[in-house]
Amino acid sequence: MLSKPNTANRAMLTLAVAAMLFAVGHLLRHTVSCFLLSFVIAYLLDPFVVHLEGKRLSRAKGIVAIYIVLSIFSVFFFSFFVPLAIIRWRALLPNLPIYIQDIKNLTLQFQTRFEPFYGAEEWSWLFDNAVDWVNKVVAGLGAGVYSAAASMVFNIFNLILSPILVFFMLFYKAEIKRTVAGWLPDKRKAVLLEIGNEVNDSIGGYIRGQVIVSLIVAILSAGALFILDVDYALFNGIFAGLASVLPFIGVIIAMIPALFFAYVKFHTWIALVKVGIAFAVIYFLEGYLVKPLVFKRSMNLNPLLTIIMVMALGELIGFWGILLAIPVAAAAKIVSMAFQRGDFRDPEESKEAASTEG
Repeated sequence: MLSKPNTANRAMLTLAVAAMLFAVGHLLRHTVSCFLLSFVIAYLLDPFVVHLEGKRLSRAKGIVAIYIVLSIFSVFFFSFFVPLAIIRWRALLPNLPIYIQDIKNLTLQFQTRFEPFYGAEEWSWLFDNAVDWVNKVVAGLGAGVYSAAASMVFNIFNLILSPILVFFMLFYKAEIKRTVAGWLPDKRKAVLLEIGNEVNDSIGGYIRGQVIVSLIVAILSAGALFILDVDYALFNGIFAGLASVLPFIGVIIAMIPALFFAYVKFHTWIALVKVGIAFAVIYFLEGYLVKPLVFKRSMNLNPLLTIIMVMALGELIGFWGILLAIPVAAAAKIVSMAFQRGDFRDPEESKEAASTEG
């Protein structure tokens, strides 16, 4: 009789601790962002370190070797890619107010051309609100630029601090695992370690797979838009790669900037059709070829739960919340399945349950 209240109390305590951690994470979102960036990079690099250890290279030497390779790549990246991105960004900034004005003009043209026979007042109200929203975007453009600059400062700080955190995460990986295992209760240590390994495999596989998928989508999208002569193909491709992190609606969000730039430049519906076909082919390849090859197993998550997790964690900690929402949901599913199997029961409780069923 006392087991049910205890179980309920433990569940309530777990929820309270989770809520407290989310609140603290929101308050310290920049620190959390730096930690999560380091966490993701460490997950991506750890298989290479393990591979080098298998080649009889010590963990410290393996980490140093990987850092040397990354340093060479960084020199190439900052020498060629970053200047190209800066040039394109400088070309975009002076034209940004013009593009926003084009959005307003397109909205007004669409309102005059496609006014329905029924619900004209509701239709007009919808477009008036859309125009008001665009005006607010134009008015807040300066504040948005300031916010972006402040965010860039924190991101630069993260890029400087992250390599140090990643090094310690990789170097002290075994010690961290032993320390965490020492905190676990002896009765459930084996079960918790097994669940932890399963969660670790799920999170690591998803992060590595999603990074590969996003890179492929970004490269294919930028290449397709460059061939179609759409302005700012590089930025549109990067945006498409980032949008591919979003489940279900990522493809729709990825197409919006590309369609806009295509229409502003060519002013024909044919250009929109070409861009739409290009993205349809890319996301068909992503869904039916790239993801089945990259992701070894499906997480089989509920679509509604996935969307809720993406929205909630994205609101709390931004991009990293969106990226980690699916593996967090997968981890929660693994833990809930363990509860359903009765893995957390005491041996006495399991015997009583078995005798009752018998």
